[in-house]
Order: sequence, then C-alpha cells, then structure tokens
Amino acid sequence: MSAIVAQSHHIFGIRAGVTNNVFYFDEQTIIFPCGNNCLRYNIDQKWQKFIQGSEKSHGMQALAISPNRRYLAVSERGEKGSITVYDLQQEQSKKRKVLTGGEVPVQEFLCMAFSPDSKYLIAQSGAPDWTLFYWVWEKQKVMATMKTSSMSNPISQVSFNPQDNTQICITGNGVFKLFRYAEGSLKQSSFQKLEGQNILCHAWVSEERVIAGTETAKLLVFESGDLRWEMSVEPASQEADRLRSSTEQHALSISHARVSAIVAYSKGFACSAGPGAVCLFEKTEEKDVYRKTREIRIPQDLHSHEPSHAEQQQFAALCISPSEETLVGSTDRGQLYSITLSSVEMSRGEQAKFEFLSYSFHYGIITGLDICIRKPLIATCSLDRSVRIWNYETSSLELYKEFQEEAYSITLHPSGLFILVGFTDKLRLMNLLIDDIRTFREFTVRGCRECAFSNGGHLFAAVNGNIIHIYSSTTFENILNLKGHNGKVRSIVWSPDDSRLVSCGMDGAVYEWNTITSKRESESVLKSCSYTGITISPDAKTFFAVGSDCTLKEITDSQILREVHSDDVAYTTVVMSHSGRMIFTGTATGTIRAMKYPLPIQKEWNEYQGHAAPVTKMAITHDDQFLLTVCEHGCLYIWRIIDKEGRGLKREKEVIYAEEILITKSDLEEKNQVMTELKTRVEELKMENEYQLRLKDMNYNEKIKELTEKFIQEMESLKTKNQVLKTEKDKQELNHEKEIADVVERHSKEQQDLESANNQKLMLEYEKYQELQMKSQRMQEEYEKQLHEMEESRTLALEELTEYYEAKLQDKLVLLDQCQDESRQQVREFDESKKQMEEDGDREIQDIRIKYERQLRDEKETSLRLKGETGLMRKKFSSLQREIDERMSEIERMKAEHNKLQSVIKSLEKDIMGLKKEIQERDETIQDKEKRIYDLKKKNQELEKFKFVLDYKIKELKKQIEPRENDIKEMKEQIQEMEVELERFLKLNTQLELNVTELKQKLKATDKEMHKNMTRVRNGEALVKRFKTDLHTCVGFIQEPKKLKDCIRELYERYVQQSDVVEIVGVDADIQKEYARQREHLERTVASLQKKLTKDSEIHRADNIRIMQENVTLIREINELRRELKVTRTHLHDLEVETRLNRKKGKQSSTEPRVRSTGDRSRTETRLNFEEEAERIIELQRLQIQRLRDQTHAQEQSYTMRPLSGGKLPALTA
Repeated sequence: MSAIVAQSHHIFGIRAGVTNNVFYFDEQTIIFPCGNNCLRYNIDQKWQKFIQGSEKSHGMQALAISPNRRYLAVSERGEKGSITVYDLQQEQSKKRKVLTGGEVPVQEFLCMAFSPDSKYLIAQSGAPDWTLFYWVWEKQKVMATMKTSSMSNPISQVSFNPQDNTQICITGNGVFKLFRYAEGSLKQSSFQKLEGQNILCHAWVSEERVIAGTETAKLLVFESGDLRWEMSVEPASQEADRLRSSTEQHALSISHARVSAIVAYSKGFACSAGPGAVCLFEKTEEKDVYRKTREIRIPQDLHSHEPSHAEQQQFAALCISPSEETLVGSTDRGQLYSITLSSVEMSRGEQAKFEFLSYSFHYGIITGLDICIRKPLIATCSLDRSVRIWNYETSSLELYKEFQEEAYSITLHPSGLFILVGFTDKLRLMNLLIDDIRTFREFTVRGCRECAFSNGGHLFAAVNGNIIHIYSSTTFENILNLKGHNGKVRSIVWSPDDSRLVSCGMDGAVYEWNTITSKRESESVLKSCSYTGITISPDAKTFFAVGSDCTLKEITDSQILREVHSDDVAYTTVVMSHSGRMIFTGTATGTIRAMKYPLPIQKEWNEYQGHAAPVTKMAITHDDQFLLTVCEHGCLYIWRIIDKEGRGLKREKEVIYAEEILITKSDLEEKNQVMTELKTRVEELKMENEYQLRLKDMNYNEKIKELTEKFIQEMESLKTKNQVLKTEKDKQELNHEKEIADVVERHSKEQQDLESANNQKLMLEYEKYQELQMKSQRMQEEYEKQLHEMEESRTLALEELTEYYEAKLQDKLVLLDQCQDESRQQVREFDESKKQMEEDGDREIQDIRIKYERQLRDEKETSLRLKGETGLMRKKFSSLQREIDERMSEIERMKAEHNKLQSVIKSLEKDIMGLKKEIQERDETIQDKEKRIYDLKKKNQELEKFKFVLDYKIKELKKQIEPRENDIKEMKEQIQEMEVELERFLKLNTQLELNVTELKQKLKATDKEMHKNMTRVRNGEALVKRFKTDLHTCVGFIQEPKKLKDCIRELYERYVQQSDVVEIVGVDADIQKEYARQREHLERTVASLQKKLTKDSEIHRADNIRIMQENVTLIREINELRRELKVTRTHLHDLEVETRLNRKKGKQSSTEPRVRSTGDRSRTETRLNFEEEAERIIELQRLQIQRLRDQTHAQEQSYTMRPLSGGKLPALTA
C-alpha cells in the first residue's frame, strides 16, 4: 500500500503576501503562488501545472520572471534564505540553480529582478543587514554585494535598467538610489534625499526615466537620478462620494490611498490609485508629460451583505500580457482581477470595471470543509465571513455568499441541497438554490466550532463548547445532548450506520456515543494530549486521533493500540479512506502525509509539500478518487489519489451524480415569464428580419437589373470602340512598315560611307608606325654605348673610395675604445637617474590614472547619451532613406504615367477636333432652343400673375389662422403657470428629503448608541461570569482562612477599580453633554437661517409685485400712445388725400374768377400749416415712444434675475 500517491490536481487561492505575485508567462498563461507551490494557470483552457516549492521551506517571499520569460526565480524563507531558479520551458519546470548569501547570513530575500539579457540576478536581503546581491546566476557566482539601507529605511523594490545590465535602481522608505556595477563592485551613481516619502514601487519607462509610487498616493518621475516632477493620484471624488455612505468613510478611504503597484507598457504605464482603483497614464505630445486617460475600478460584490467592501481592496501587483491586450492585478485580499485594455478604450463614456480572472477565492482562515454523496460538491466556510460551494469534477466555483458574521464550521447534507453553518451568533440551516444561499432555519447555538450531518442525512450534530447537541433534520427538534467533555470539543465524526458518534476534545478525551441512548460506549482519556482531529474506520471499530503530542494514535476498545510519531511535527487533522486502506494526515507546517493501513511499526509515509500554513480540515470523496485539504492561508487543494504508475484507483461502483437543484416558486415563475417574453421577442425579431430580408432582396434585384442594363450598354459601346481602335491599329502598322523600309535604306548608305573613310585612315596610321620603329632602333644603339663608358668610370671611382675609407676606419676604432669607457660611466649614472625617474613616473601615472578614470566615466556617460542620439539619428536616416527610395520609385512611376498621358493627349487632341464639329452643330440647336425659351418666358409672366392672386388668398387664410394662434398662446401661458407650481412642489420635495436624511442620521446615531450599550452589557455579563467562576474557586478554600483571604484580596484587586470606572463614566457624560450642546446650537442656527430666508423671500416678492405694477402702467401708457399715433396717422392720411383732390380740382377750375382762387389759396395755406403742425406732433410722439422703450429695456435688464411672478401682464396692442 505504500504505492498510493497524492498528486496535485487543482488549487483555489493565491498567496497574498508574496512580492510580485502575478505575471504573464505567455499570452494565455499566468504564474502566481499558491500555498507552497507556484501555479501555471491557462486562462482559456482552465488547466493548472504546478511548480513544486523546496522542502523544509517556511514559505515564499518573492517571485521574479526573466525578460525572455524562460526563467522563474523564487525566494523562500528557511533556516537560510535561498533563491531557486526554474527553467519554465521544460515540461516539469526543472530546477536549475539554488542561490544563497554564501558566507553572509541571510534570513530572507525581500525582492529580486533579472537583468535585460537574463544572465544576471539581483536580490535584496532583509533586516538587519539590508544587503544587495549581484549574481551571475548560472555560475552561482556572487559578483558584488552592497549594503543599501538601514533599519529605519526598509527597501521595497529593486530593478535593472531595461537597456543596461550594469545599472540598478533601489527604492524604499525615503530611499531612491541608482547603482552601477563596474570593476567588480557596485558604486552609487545617484542619491535622492526623500524624507517623508515612502516609495512602495517603481518602474522603468525608458532608458533614463523611472516612475515611482508612494504611500501618500503620489507619482514621482526621476530622470538620470534627478526628481523632475511629481503629481498626486487619487480615485475620482464623485465616484468615491457615491460609493460611500458617510463623510467619515470617504475621508478614511482617501487617507489610505496609496500607489502600491506600477507596470509600464508601450503607450505609458498603469498604477494602482487607492482602494479598488487602477489609473492608466499615456504619453502626450509634450515632452516628459503623462496624461491620465482612464480609471478602472473593482466592481461591487453583489454576493456580499455590503457590496462596497470589495472596492476597498488594495492592488498588490499588476502585470500586462505580452501583446498588451490584458491587464491582470492581484489584491491584498488574495483575489485576481483582469480587464482587456481594448474594451477600456472602446467604453469611453462608461466606468471601466475589472472582472474576476477565474473565481472569487477565500482570503481568511478556512475553518470548515465538507462534501456530499449525491453531488461532486465541496462546501467551505472561512473567517472572511463567506460560504463557498465548489465542484471538484469541473474545478469550478458553483455558489458563494458573504454574511455579516464569521463562519466557524460547515457541513453539507448528503443530498447536496442543504448546508448547516455555525456562525458567531447562531447555527443556520440553509438551502442551496440555483443562484443563492438562503437561510430557512436558525438554532440558538452560539460559536459552533464543529457540526456534521449524519451519513443518512436525517440527523445532524452541533458542538456548543463542551456539549454536543443532536437535532433531527426533518422536525428540527433537539433529540439528544451529549455531555461529558471537560474541555472544548474539537472534532466529531459519525459511524457509517449513524448509530454512534465519536468525539475528541482539548481535554485529551476520545468518547464514543450511542446516538439512540446518548450513553458513552467507550472512552480513551490522555490528559497530556490536546486532540485536534479524529476519524473512524469503515467498520466503526477503530478510531484514529491526532493532537498536540505529535503522534497519530490508533484506538480500539478504549485502548491505544499503536502510536506513530511524526518527527516533532504537530498533526492538525486526520482522515481515512472509505476503503479503509490508507490514512492521510495534515501537519502544522502545511505538508500532507499518506500512510498505509494497518499502520507500520517503523516511520513509513509519503510526504507532500502543498500548503504553506497549518492544515485546518481534510476530506476524502466517497469514491476515494480525490483528497481535499484547506489551510489557514485560505487555499483549497484538490489532490488526485493514484498509484505509483499514475493510474487512478479503481472504483467499486460507478458513481452517478444527481442533477437536481433547488429553486423558489417565485424565481421559477419570473424566469418562465422572462423566457416567454424573450421567445415572443425572438419571434417578432424573426418576422422583422424576414420582412427586412425580403425588402432587401427586392431592392437588390432591382439594382441588379439596372446594373445588368448598364453593363450591356457599356459592353456595346466598348465593342464599337474596340473596332475603331483595330482599324486605327491596322493603319498605324502600314505606316510603321513604310518608315522601317526608309530607315534601312538610309542605314546601308551611311555604313558604306563609313567603311571607305576608315580604310583611308588605317593606311595613314600604318605608315606612321613604320617610321617610329626605325627611330627606336637608332636610339637603342646610342644608349648601349653610353652604358659601357659609365661602367668603366664607376670601377675607377670605387677603388679610390675603398682606400680612403680604410684609413678613416682605423681612426674610428681608436675613438670607439674611448667612447666605450665613457659609456660605462654613463650607464651607471643612467641607472641611478632611471630609478629616480621611475619613482616620479609612478606618482605621475597614479595621478593621471585617477584623472583619466574620471574622464573615462564622464566619456562613458556621454557615449551612452550619444549612442541613444545616434540610434535616433540612424532611425531618422533609415526613414529618410526609405522616403528617398519611395520618392525615386514615385518619380519613375510618374515618368511612366507622363509617357502614358502624352499618348492620351495625342488621342484627346483627335477627339477635340471631332468635338469642335459637334459644337458647331450644337450651336445651331441652341439658337432653336433660345427661341423656345422666349416663348416659355411669356408663359412664366402669365403664371406670375396667377401667383399674385394666390398670394392674396394665402394672406386671407392666414388672417383666419390668427385666432387659433392666440388660443395657443393662452395655453402656453397656462403651461408656464403649471411649471411654476411644479417648481414649488419640487422645492417642497427637496425640503422633505432633507428632513428624511436628518431623521435617518438621528436613527443611525441611536443605533450606534444601542450597539455600544449592547457591547457594554455583554462585557458586564462576561465580567460577572468570570467573577462567578473565580468566586467558585474561592469558595473551595472556605476551610483554609489564609488562602481564602488571599483569594478574596486578588478578587478585589482584579475586579474593583472604582476610580477608573468613575473616570470613564465622567468622560462619557461630558462627551454626551458636549454632543447635545453642539446639536442644540446647530438646530438654533438652522431655525434662524430659515426665518431669515422667509423674510428675504417676502421682501423679494413685494419688490417683484411693485415692479410688475410699474410695468403694467408703462404698458398702458405705451398702448394709449400707440392709439393716438394711429389716430394722427389716419388724420394725416385724410389730409393728404384732400390735398391731392384739391390739386386736381384746381387744374380743372383754372378758368374760374380770381376771387374764388384767392379764397382757395387761403384754405390751402391753412391746410399746409395744419400738415406741418401734424408732422411736428408725430415727430415728438416718436421721440417719446423711443424714450419709453429705452426705459423699459433698461428695467428689463436690471430685473432679468428675478423669478417669474404668478400674475399676467396685459398684452401690448399694435
């Protein structure tokens, strides 16, 4: 049986305390830590691969992935801190190297980073040394170390320059340092004093620029080690105000806003911006400026009793996929969120929201675990106040819900339709509905730490301290109370036939209870051991218990048969397979041990590293295929039980799981109604689509017909053009043949002429060549004679020179001996001077070396800058070269087009000649049409006369319409009055809403006071209980007066503290008085302000009425003046008519006597005087009207801000 193996199958959860705990391996796969392993999780296909952690590890501290995404570095705590590098491209992620601090004692490495070429690795150790290590990790060689900080300034992150292996950035609390690796050591190149700035994270956005985020929600931009600018990053205030119920919570959330994670990408960078928010910044056209483009938030959790709690999570790490399509973030509550950046860009008007990457995980200690028979479900509960239902067949989360109280225990009904959960205040029985978990029964069992349904499901047991209550699942009656434990009961288990119940507790007792008679059938008590877990064999004869003494005990018939020691590791829980052949135990270090049964005499087990915290609960599925374990870090592990050959265990029976679900009648009716509505909507859409398709088919058929007709016409025209072109081509071919024959004749004539001319030139050149050959022979003979004479003279001169130089050589030998003696003396002097020169030279070299090293450093920096500039210039040059090539190709293309256009121009010139002929013909037709246009103009004049008549009729009809328009005006005025009343009602509503909010706030305050009083009452009850227990112990010393006296004195000192009580009561009373005084003062100020408002509104209304009355009087005056103006105009018109008539009469009666003419003259003079006077009166009235208009206009401007009054003004009469 030692061949049984537990293999990791699936994990739900993430380690929240690990630095840089999520990143992309490729476009579909992410890596994150879970328990004591690292997980490769495929987002699309949902599979998981495990990277096992080291044995004897105390947990992971930090992760880092290389830029080429091949290597993974894992920092682990232990006796000595170590870093393990894995090769991710191999199938099993083979372990490559293990790095340690060597001789330097290192307990842990807080953060790490790979170099851009993935050859080097840096890591920052923790307190108290804060040493930075620089490795060539493949050779396990430490290249350099450096102490970077002190205890008061912890380091938070280290990183490499993405373009330079030798430059390193380090940030922390008041720390921003740049180091450069040179000549075997790390040298600090820049240092910024940042007092009061706790830098939590940073990221390189270019070769010289680093962006850092602080604890006070600020972004700092450093360039070449110098601080360029800073800006604060906080979530949008409107959103924060809308999400929080009170101003205190809003202020508290903003105070916790901090930039805890930054990640750079090609467009800019993303950073966390306080609780539940991530901001995207992009580069602008301006240099060195980033603009906030979007804000992404964590959505509210609708499964929680307080949905806004999910928004209070802080992002601990951010990463972007290699294609920059997806952003993934992990939070401090162990949740993974993701969002596609393309959807963020598309939804510009809406608030972008994150989604869960896989499922929602536990983030607190998992206190309960159970499974059922009929369904592949797992039920878990946690101190994070949530209950979750998982499916181990599909590896998915079925249901989850968060409650107001912490959950301590959970059990799942065998049918998989109900759960029993022990909360702090009550024990609740709940239904598992299709999309919810609803309570339908509550039991008054406070703080139930253990509960379990019987295997038949008709009973359930619940632990209340040291008492076990057994209830009926059908009648919910308390059938039995099992009392016997002196300490808290830590574990219970039912026998397969539900006739017995086995329990163990912290008092070291294991009891077997009869569930019919409530009597103890067997017991085993070991006071030196505090039991934490128990399981029972399938035959219900043997129990296996684990506890604080680090042993696994086999108990039969109240006797401990065998003990298996665990090598000083505490066992926390134990479970046995349903076949009875294997036992699994969980330890306080997070490991799982598999043992065969019967238990071996020697220590023989298989140990698996899974969790990084104590295992709290374990369970095995009823077909013995899966082992389920949970731990204090909130991780749920599913292990597949296989043999050594990798095959699953044989099932005794094929398991068929039930597919029934619970749903309430109202939900079912609602869903059926929605389905019927959707079906009708689908049918309507089908009909609409069919109708639209028919219309489109008809339109397309018509268009096709039109197009076919057009194409037929075009084809016919092209055929005619083709025939014309063919005839032109035949003509051009004949012309070309004639031209070619003429060219051939000309070419043959020119060739004959050239041949004759070249023959004559060749004869002349041949004669010249013969003459030159004769000359060269004569010159050669002369030169031979001169050479012979020169040789003879040379031999004579050589003999004379040898004699002369031999005599001179003897003189020189004598001088040489003398010089050798002098040279020896000079050599000695030279050696002494050489020594002195070397010493001086060494000093100068040292000075020069220091000088040139500084220059070299400066030159390197300038060269790096120039390299960047040259790179930019090369890119510009290459782009310009491409543009030149493109322009050259365009020029060639344009030349070809030019040639084509030349040929087209020639053809168009021919067309122009034909068109000119057509123009002449069309001029003739135009003359005919102009005659026709003249006739049409005559008709148009007649139609205009008709139009004049019709316009007159239209005017009459408009006069008939005017009364209706007046009615419309009156209706509009009524609507305005209604709007005024509506505004008044709105004001009343707002006032009522304010009153409601005030009452709500008062109610909240009373609720808080009530809760405080309740807590005080609870504390008093607890104090009384403690006092009673202590008093009970004192009563035991009633026979011993001294001990009784000491005990009572202790009681007095412990419980009687009157001065503190008086002070507390006094302080509370003062606070309440001050609160009441402030409240009364505020209410008085509100009442006085309301009185002032009413007075101001009355004064305002009186002013408004006065102005309205003045306006009414002015309008009346204007109307009277208009009437007078009308009368004067009519009178003037009558006078003008009379003058015209008189003039006509005067012309007719010019032959009458002069006496009558003199009378007429006097009358006309009086009439003319009257006309002048009337015109003068009219002009004065016009000026008065203009003045009045100006006054009304000025008053309208001065009172534009006044509200509309209820009354109506009289209409202006025209």
